[in-house]
Amino acid sequence: MAIPNKIFDCIIIGGGQAGLSVAYFLKRSKLNYLILDAEGNSGGSWLHTWDSLKLFSPSQYSSLSGWQMPESKNEYPCRQEFIDYLKAYEKRYNFSIQRNTKVTKVKNKDGIFKIETNQGNFYAETVVSATGTAKNPFIPSFPKRKDYQGVQLHSVDYRNTKKFKGKKILVIGGGNSGAQILAELSKVAQTKWVTLEEPTFLPEEIDGRYLFQQANSSYFNEKKQTEEKEVSLSDIVQVEIVKNGLKRNIYDALRPFDSFYKDGVIWQDGEKETFDAVIWCTGFNANLKHLNPLGIIKNGHIETKNTRSIKYPKLWLVGYGNWTGFASATIYGVGKTARNTAKEIKAHFDV
Repeated sequence: MAIPNKIFDCIIIGGGQAGLSVAYFLKRSKLNYLILDAEGNSGGSWLHTWDSLKLFSPSQYSSLSGWQMPESKNEYPCRQEFIDYLKAYEKRYNFSIQRNTKVTKVKNKDGIFKIETNQGNFYAETVVSATGTAKNPFIPSFPKRKDYQGVQLHSVDYRNTKKFKGKKILVIGGGNSGAQILAELSKVAQTKWVTLEEPTFLPEEIDGRYLFQQANSSYFNEKKQTEEKEVSLSDIVQVEIVKNGLKRNIYDALRPFDSFYKDGVIWQDGEKETFDAVIWCTGFNANLKHLNPLGIIKNGHIETKNTRSIKYPKLWLVGYGNWTGFASATIYGVGKTARNTAKEIKAHFDV
């Protein structure tokens, strides 16, 4: 590989909450860093969520490192309020960001990373991959899914109820997205809900604040002082629309059907039922395609010590889930792993 004209100390791939969190801690050093972001605007994966999405923590628990999110109009901030916060956060700290730059491949030769993008090649001594999961939605295999002739979309492509008024909709997935989207659709359409197992609704008084405390406890290796049951990121938080759905008794979850057919699904008892649309609220996998050339992806993960790649110790992965730090894919969890990541990067350069 020819010696490039400019080699950054660090390139951060992804300008969402994880990338910005790492940049916040790197900015306090003299390192020459750059964020490459595929989006045209601030907001990261939040630009690709449905219109009425609510965070499940109050604003003071939905903040990135260094600057608290302004108080929301309601108890739980909406999607647009958080996007506005990310935009203001970028402006406040004047991060070095290049937009509309999609990274396609990351290669390594002679200890230097070559980052290939739609805007040309970039070079760096260290790389932080912070691309999240939104670009890699997961839809499980179901018999004859391709035979179904109705509308199918993943929650990442769902925006609002406009296209579904008066329709018959099947929502699949028992997490927070499934519960919120079902509650919204059930006001304008006939709905049914399929989950792998009976969904768990957290008590009304428990929300993301408890998950925030768990993230802190995990980070500081604190032993729990009580017998209090830990809550899960997959449990359903009773934000306002979910509370409303519970009052309307819409959450009658069914177990999975046997297969699709052209007009709908065939239930386990053999009964056929037609549906106009199926919405998959079945989560995401880590978006790591750009790292394929390094040959380190196995079963959708990369072997790491904390966030640092074992095979390429000048590569870090931030914000993909618990394998890169407890709750690291969340607003309140990512700061802890970002801080450690930046500390290791600075130690590499001895700054």
